[in-house]
Amino acid sequence: MFKMSALGRLGRRVSEDLDGHYTIRPDVPEAPPSRFRPKLGKRLSPRAWHAAFNKSNQLDLAKVITRIQRGGIDPSIRAEVWEFLLGAFPPDSTNEARTTLRLQRRKEYAKLKETCQAMDSAVGSGEVVTLPRIDEDEVKPKKDEGIRRRQTKKHRDDESGSSDLEQTNGNENAAMDDSVKNWKLILHQIGLDVVRTDRMLQFYEVPQNQARLWDILALYAWYDQEIGYCQGMSDLCSPLVVLYTDDADAFWVFERIMARVRANFLCTEKAVGVQKQLENLASIMKLMDPKLHQHLEQLGGGNYIFSFRMVMVLFRREFSFADTLYLWEMMWASEFVPASPKDWKSSKTYSWSGKFGKQLLKIGTTKDPGSNAPMAVFCMGAIFEMQRTRLLKETQGLDDVVKLLNEITGKVDPKVACKKAVKLHRAYLHKVGKVN
Repeated sequence: MFKMSALGRLGRRVSEDLDGHYTIRPDVPEAPPSRFRPKLGKRLSPRAWHAAFNKSNQLDLAKVITRIQRGGIDPSIRAEVWEFLLGAFPPDSTNEARTTLRLQRRKEYAKLKETCQAMDSAVGSGEVVTLPRIDEDEVKPKKDEGIRRRQTKKHRDDESGSSDLEQTNGNENAAMDDSVKNWKLILHQIGLDVVRTDRMLQFYEVPQNQARLWDILALYAWYDQEIGYCQGMSDLCSPLVVLYTDDADAFWVFERIMARVRANFLCTEKAVGVQKQLENLASIMKLMDPKLHQHLEQLGGGNYIFSFRMVMVLFRREFSFADTLYLWEMMWASEFVPASPKDWKSSKTYSWSGKFGKQLLKIGTTKDPGSNAPMAVFCMGAIFEMQRTRLLKETQGLDDVVKLLNEITGKVDPKVACKKAVKLHRAYLHKVGKVN
């Protein structure tokens, strides 16, 4: 009895410690509570993580994926694990190869940052731009408004006889091509989002941390000019600034996350990228719960536009900060398929895959659009099923649906949502196969 009681107390203490890992400001009482409670022996612990590497420092993914799906990742190793989980590092890479790749990426980030600093001195200044840098109708930029400049690369001064500040001023007063102008036009938009992102965290009470988030997003907007910056990207990037002390490491992990959701932010004259995922959700719900789908359709929500936010920011509003990170990593682990589609019949690939990925390998996809939907879409479907009774009885219009979904913030356990999503995915694939 004593051993069991001691273990129970230890489990509760671990949960409490993890809850407080991302400290919430005491003056933000409305912050949603965390529902997920890690259990000893279920989550990926530091000990289990280090034991998953062989003598050549190559990772055995099968052990890791299973642990993450069951209980998430211990916050103390989360940053390191995410780099493998998101594909920043191949599992069969050696420690030497990873060190080389990390140094290469940091150099590439430094070069990207230098390029952006030459275009706008606010980059790397330690400040957040919240005022327009240029007028939309003018090519000539505005004067600096509260943005500190700093000199970099002293050797340039020695070689050219002029300071970087003078060179930057010259660059800013020169005519800009459209790509530079478009980039500068969105810098203050990034800043306006940054100062509103995760304000409940004590971490972002430090101005330099907000500036780090702004820098990474500004650099990404130049790195991926087709996407640039869209509202919601700050919510996806913010946890990485908290997790990684080096901005270059945070940037490249953010690039991996964006590779997964990039299509959601891609807009054309004909459609918004996220519309495809909403269509997938409609297809899934229509087949799996026709009564609920018909009800939502009668309310004018058959296009599931009220789910827009869930897709764009990956449930950042529906879960607490800590719970969101658990949800993300459990989804990524469940979706994980390490090899290319050509090798999907490999037994090693199957054993290394997550539950969601295994179902795709075993059952396969169909012509139905929902069969290729990411797990996040099935998580939305699972949340709707969890709220099914209330949605059917308490909603008489779209405003009621939105209100109800807003009320679930902090009330859903991410592990439960993932389990139900995997179950919904399996049932859907079987049903679609029979229908087709």
